[in-house]
Amino acid sequence: MQSDALSQLSSLSSDQLQALASALTTEYQAHKDKGLKLDLTRGKPSSEQLDLSDALDGILNGDYTTANGTDARNYGGIDGISELKALGAEILDVKPEQILVGGNASLALMFQAVMQAHVFGFNGPESAWNKETTVKFLCPVPGYDRHFSICETFGIEMVTVPMTATGPDMDQVEAMIKADSQIKGIWCVPKYSNPTGVVYSDDTVKRIAELAKIAGPNFKVFWDNAYIVHDLTDTPKTLANIMSLAEAAGTEDSILQFCSTSKISHAGAGVAFLNASTANLATFKKLLGIGTIGPDKVNQLRHAKLFPTVDALKAHMKKHAEILQPRFECVLKHLNEAFGDNTLGAWESVEGGYFISFDTQPGLASKVVTLAAEAGVKLTPAGATFPYGKDPEDKNIRIAPSVPTMDEVDAAMAIFVTCVQLATVEQQLG
Repeated sequence: MQSDALSQLSSLSSDQLQALASALTTEYQAHKDKGLKLDLTRGKPSSEQLDLSDALDGILNGDYTTANGTDARNYGGIDGISELKALGAEILDVKPEQILVGGNASLALMFQAVMQAHVFGFNGPESAWNKETTVKFLCPVPGYDRHFSICETFGIEMVTVPMTATGPDMDQVEAMIKADSQIKGIWCVPKYSNPTGVVYSDDTVKRIAELAKIAGPNFKVFWDNAYIVHDLTDTPKTLANIMSLAEAAGTEDSILQFCSTSKISHAGAGVAFLNASTANLATFKKLLGIGTIGPDKVNQLRHAKLFPTVDALKAHMKKHAEILQPRFECVLKHLNEAFGDNTLGAWESVEGGYFISFDTQPGLASKVVTLAAEAGVKLTPAGATFPYGKDPEDKNIRIAPSVPTMDEVDAAMAIFVTCVQLATVEQQLG
């Protein structure tokens, strides 16, 4: 009965809406009375997933020598050990000489790369973005909050472009870049985009690879390929090779590609990769070498032993998928059952990555997040998937089901569904 009423909400009388609101309030209070404390905020690996890489502990068995005879315990090797450069090159399908291997966080490499471009320039001091009166970045939305925080830190103005089922709206991207030479970059999460789960189409990747041809000087594509091997199915969509396409177009100096093992091995003790042109890597390493005498090569060697080939890594990721997929299926089951026959919410089924993006009716995301928190379910703050934390329609919510147990995901989604329903009915009454 409740489901039928929700599917025809706009046609209900005031008395019918009041009755529905009362029933949902009772349901919501029952959830609150359970006193649950559940967290769907960030896309962290679960303990089960982290356990998959516990062989890292003691894997070197006292042998710290790399394949080329280097003692990994010592200083040096600013761009990482050769074994990990080869692995990164296989993952991204690029040349090993185009790879730099860093510490556990690709985010740190992204921050460093923005600092390089903004403060020092990639092509001499005069190429630094801060020579401009205003510097702007294109940000596909909904997107990744930590990308936006980097821009805010450097005072870079963020300009939004909508995400579509094939990636950013490229007609709008190209039009904006042609019209404004102050746009110096674009953020991209091209495979299982955070949070929508979209995989960029081949045409989208090709057009992004060629943006430098129509952009102002010193334009950079920040290609955050965080989920390149994070498939949940055996037949995943493929992603076109951005660096290969850029090399064909003569725009390789505009591409900075990142990925890491943060959601592959131990999240806080992994390795990160930067893929860039030879010229960009030389510039990046020069500045990096002023701030450090080299990365943690012992940890890099541990990862080289755990993942001696990209096939070994892919087999490892299948184990991750076996843990994650039931959690995602649980989220989608709740969403389909609650909203499949009405317009109270919209979402996309995902085939990989760590998130599900859910849109409420406009103006309700903040209320849903507040209601959920009061009932014991923490969600990412409404607006976090937009620059400056401001979703102009206040409708997007990012769901991250990886950390909780299956029972906890089930319980959290039951609460989430009730919160969306209650907020929507109350809005209709108001």
